Amino acid sequence: MSETCLDEAQKTILRDAVLVAGRVILDVRDRGGDHTTKGDGSPVTEADIRAEVILLDALRRAAPDIIVIAEEAAEAGDIPRASDEFFLVDPLDGTKEFISGSTDFTVNIGLVRGGRPVFGLIYAPARKRIYEGEVGQGAWAADIDCRQSEVFGATPKTAINTRTPDPQNLMAVASGSHRAQETNDWLATHNVKDIVSAGSSIKFCVVAEGQADMYPRHWPTMEWDTAAGHAILAAAGGRIEMLDGNAFLYGKYDQERPYLNPGFIAYGKKN
Repeated sequence: MSETCLDEAQKTILRDAVLVAGRVILDVRDRGGDHTTKGDGSPVTEADIRAEVILLDALRRAAPDIIVIAEEAAEAGDIPRASDEFFLVDPLDGTKEFISGSTDFTVNIGLVRGGRPVFGLIYAPARKRIYEGEVGQGAWAADIDCRQSEVFGATPKTAINTRTPDPQNLMAVASGSHRAQETNDWLATHNVKDIVSAGSSIKFCVVAEGQADMYPRHWPTMEWDTAAGHAILAAAGGRIEMLDGNAFLYGKYDQERPYLNPGFIAYGKKN
């Protein structure tokens, strides 16, 4: 590998793959269909499963030597132990939003090294927007319709950065579908003047683009829910901390629930 996390040929494979996955997801939604419930109570659809197949194939071609931990494979019992370097894949983050008809669902690929996300790729197919970030290299966003093109090619990119917060006018983004009372309490005690509701990993992108100052989360998540957004936010100038202020790290392998995340606070720029 080069000094960057992934070279351009590898990134090209992954960018095109999230577009293909996005088109499949939209096609499934257009046809309608039932969803089932996983062991943890969360829903899963045909779109989740088909999109994951596309992403796993792309990762095998782009980086065959790197371990991949993917949501639906993990649910089926394929849960490898993380090494120093591994991918985390969520083929359809925001399945509840997808089922309800919202646009707040995403395709996510994150790369972790040494316990920290270093590269992230997120595509929001219903919003026709793609985000990418590499720590130390910056972050960008672009508009592309996966139904018009499944090749990223020379699509124009726009650099994105977090904003410097105004302590008197803080804005937060928080979950619109499952916000814990602890999160509401936190928002009430931190001088937050306005709250934007959003679903899936789009919340990280809202902070990364400088449209909000923070994203508090007290409800549990899985590492594949957060890795891509964490990397993009960090590349754009932000950070994520555990609720006690400690570093938010990856590769947590607990026998009862591998790769389970504690609560966290995502921030844009520091004051």
